[in-house]
This record gives sequence, structure tokens and C-alpha cells, in this order.
Amino acid sequence: MDIKIRIEKACKTFGDGSITALQEVCLDIGSNEFVTFVGASGCGKSTLLRCIAGLETLSSGSIKVDGTPISGPGVDRAMVFQHYSLYPWLTVMDNIKFTRQLQINLEDITSADVEAASGRADALIDLMGLNHVKNAYPNQLSGGMQQRVAIARALLPRPQILLMDEPFGALDAQTREVMHDMILHVSKLEKTTIVFVTHDVEEAIYLGQRVVVMAPRPGRIDSICPVNLPAQRNQDMKLSAEFMQQKKAILTRIRETAGVHTDLELLARMTKPADNN
Repeated sequence: MDIKIRIEKACKTFGDGSITALQEVCLDIGSNEFVTFVGASGCGKSTLLRCIAGLETLSSGSIKVDGTPISGPGVDRAMVFQHYSLYPWLTVMDNIKFTRQLQINLEDITSADVEAASGRADALIDLMGLNHVKNAYPNQLSGGMQQRVAIARALLPRPQILLMDEPFGALDAQTREVMHDMILHVSKLEKTTIVFVTHDVEEAIYLGQRVVVMAPRPGRIDSICPVNLPAQRNQDMKLSAEFMQQKKAILTRIRETAGVHTDLELLARMTKPADNN
């Protein structure tokens, strides 16, 4: 495997060190690989993602991209959040071009660079199916459309790594399915390494080549589950016995790492009315 991201004994504490968000996390992520992270709340998924983005600094250990330690945000990495964070006063096209336009204003950029950025924005609008709304404003768009704009904006500078923190968490079930197929299509065309955090195990399996299960208190990698699905995926795969079996296994493991009891007899005893005699 051609390693794109190498995480070595990554630790992250907060406050006076009493809160350990990440404890000795080790993982290699390959070039063009789509890796998904799941786990109970508080297991450090989003913290790890922010450390890869350079938005948080590790307490110890290292994260390297192409062998170079991360020291802060960089143009080689882009991040998409659950909340779209679009500029309400800009159109779809101008939102997508904004970051690049800011660079153009601050740097000595030629007219050819400006034209190339506009051409790239046009291509991404086509890819995301946004042509019919490219002159619309964010408040005129559905949630799914707004997230497409946010993804297109992240992809504009051709990042090598796309970091996604529960990007579809606020969308309805039907829109999520459309977005799943769209992001898989984008990952193939753009040949981008994608690290994707989600609470939805079904989403993690459908999108990922590997599912990383994290455990809480302290946040650490519990297990890594290869996804044995064809590269060309469709929604019907979610109904297969293999898919359901893997979903059940991962859900069970998440409950176990979070200390959630699944024993029905125990639950029955806990909910049994008290004996007043």
C-alpha cells in the first residue's frame, strides 16, 4: 500500500491533561483510500480528524502526510463539516470560488490562474449537479444542495486528502443515499484520499474500504474491519446477508466498547416492576 497518512502513537489531552481524547492511535491510510471511522460518542473520532487537518495539535506522537509531519492546516488537505458554513451573501458559484479568489487577491496571481480557477469551479458545478442553481443563494437551497456546494468548495484547490466530519448527519434518509453515491463517484474521479467520520454504521460500511472502530475513555482504535463489497456499489447491497452481518458485528462491538449491555435478560430485570411485598 502506498501510504498517504501515517498516524503514529497519536495522543491528545485537554485541560490539565486529565482528559485523554486520544491514546496512542496508530494507523496507516493509503493513497486514494476511503476510510470511515465509527464509535460511541467521546471516542475521539472528530478530534483525530481535526488533528489530521492541522486544526488541533497532538500532545505527543505524530501524523505525517507523504512522510512530512503535519504542523498546521495545508492546501493538501480540505475539511467538510456537518454544518455547511456557506456565505449567505454569495451565490453558489461565488461560494465555491471564494477560497481560491481570496488567494488570488492576496498573491501575485496571473489572469491565467484566475481563468483556471473559474474553469475548475465550472467543472465541479457539473460534477455536483448544481448547474441549475449556480446563481442561487444558500437560503434558496435544500440541505443536500448546500452540502454539495460545501464539498465542491473543498475540492476546488484539488486537495490530496478530503476530511469529512459527519457531513450528511443533518440530511434526511433519501438525500443521504443520493449523497453517498455522489461522494463515491467524486472519490473515483478526483482520486482523493477520504477520511470520513460518522455515527451511522450502515453509512460507514457502504462508503468505506475499511471501517475503523474507535473505543472511548480514552479514545483509541479498537478494531479495523475491511469491507468486502465490490468497488462499484449500489444501494441494494445494503440488503445482502454479508452487509447485514458486518453491520451487526460492528454495532455489537461499538456497544461493547461503550459499556452498553445487550443482554435482554439483564434489561428485563432492570425494567421489571419492584416487588412491594
